[in-house]
Amino acid sequence: MHVNAPRAGDLSATLQLLRDGRPRTRAELAHLSGQARSTVAMRVDQLLSTGLVAPTGEAASTGGRPPATFAFNPGARVVAAVDVGATHAHVAITDLASNVLAEHLDLISIADGPDTVLLQVATTVREQLDRAGRAASELVGVGIGLPAPVDHTSGRPVNPPIMPGWDGADVAGTLHDLLGPAPVLVDNDVNIMALGEHATEYPDVDHLLFVKVATGVGAGVISDGGIRRGAQGAAGDLGHITVPGGPEVLCRCGNVGCLEAVVSGRAIAAQLTEAGLAATSSADVVALVRAGDPRASAAVREAGRALGSVLATCVSMLNPSVIVIGGHVAEAGEHLLAGIREVVYRRSLPLATQHLRIVTSRTKGRAGILGASTMAIEHVMSGDVLEGVL
Repeated sequence: MHVNAPRAGDLSATLQLLRDGRPRTRAELAHLSGQARSTVAMRVDQLLSTGLVAPTGEAASTGGRPPATFAFNPGARVVAAVDVGATHAHVAITDLASNVLAEHLDLISIADGPDTVLLQVATTVREQLDRAGRAASELVGVGIGLPAPVDHTSGRPVNPPIMPGWDGADVAGTLHDLLGPAPVLVDNDVNIMALGEHATEYPDVDHLLFVKVATGVGAGVISDGGIRRGAQGAAGDLGHITVPGGPEVLCRCGNVGCLEAVVSGRAIAAQLTEAGLAATSSADVVALVRAGDPRASAAVREAGRALGSVLATCVSMLNPSVIVIGGHVAEAGEHLLAGIREVVYRRSLPLATQHLRIVTSRTKGRAGILGASTMAIEHVMSGDVLEGVL
C-alpha cells in the first residue's frame, strides 16, 4: 500500500550510506542503519527504480545464494553549477558527484543587470545540457554564486557594491522561471569557492579559510566541516576590514584603508600604473610578475603582507588548519604567499600556526562551479527535497 512507501527522509538516510561509492548489500545497509532488513529492502527497491542506486554484482557467499550489492549512481541526475563574476559567467553541468560533464565560460558585464545576465546564464545552461547529452527533465538542482553579499535563505543580493540593479533581485525565482522546476540555490561567490575547494581537495579538513583575491577580496569560512554564513550571510567579508597601519586609500564602499582598496588586483594595478607600468587589471599584474618585473613582484609581495596582517587576526579568531588563497591575483604565485606567510607566522600565536598550511587553490579556476555543484547536490540529497526528485 502507498502508506507503507518509504518517506523521503528514510530514503535520504539510506542513500547517504551509499554515496561513498562502495557497493553494499541490503544486509550491510541494515546493519549500518540499525533498521530492519525488510525496511531497508523497501528503500533500496525504490532507489533502484529511480536509478539513483544501481546493482553492482554479488558479494561473496557465506552459504546459499550470493547477496546482491548496490552502489550510488551519480550519473542518474545532473545539476547546473554557475559561478558569476564581474565579467564572466562560468556554467557547468555536473553529475551528483560533482564530476563536470560539460562547461562553458561566457564573457558578461554584471552591470547589465539581472534580467540580461540571468537570461544568458539560463541559455548557457540549456546549451550545456545538450552538449552533455542530458535532458532538461534530468536537471534536479541549480547552484549559483554571485560576487555580492547574498541572503542565502531568499537568494537575493543585498546592497551589492559592483552590481547596479541587482539589490534585492529574485535570482532564484528568475532562474526557476527560466529553467523549470529544479530548486535554485544562491550564495556569494567566495562561499561557493570555499565549498568547492573543501569538498574536492580537503574533505577531511574541518577548519578551512578560502580567501579570494581578485577584483574584490573576500573569504569563505569552513568551520566544523560546514560553511558558516553568519546571521545575515555577511561572514567572511574581509575586503572591508581596515589594514592595520595601511594607506588611507578610498574604498568603493565609502570607507578608507579597506583591505580591498589596498590588495585587490585593481589596487595593485593602480600602484603599478603610478610607477609607470601598463597595468589595469589582475591579469596585467600577474603577467608582469610572470615576466619577472621586479616592481610588480615587490608590489604583490607587499600586498601579501597587508593581507597577512588581516589574516593573522582571522587565524587567532578561527584557528583554521588550512588557508587557501584563490582568485586571479593568487596566480602570481609565491610572491603573494610569501608576503602572507611572513606576517601571519610572525603575528599569530604558535599554537594557532603550528600545523597551519597557507596554500594556493588546487582547483585551477573551478572552485566556484565545484562549490555551486556541491551546494545544489547537498540540497537535493536532503530528506525534505529528495522526494521531489523521485
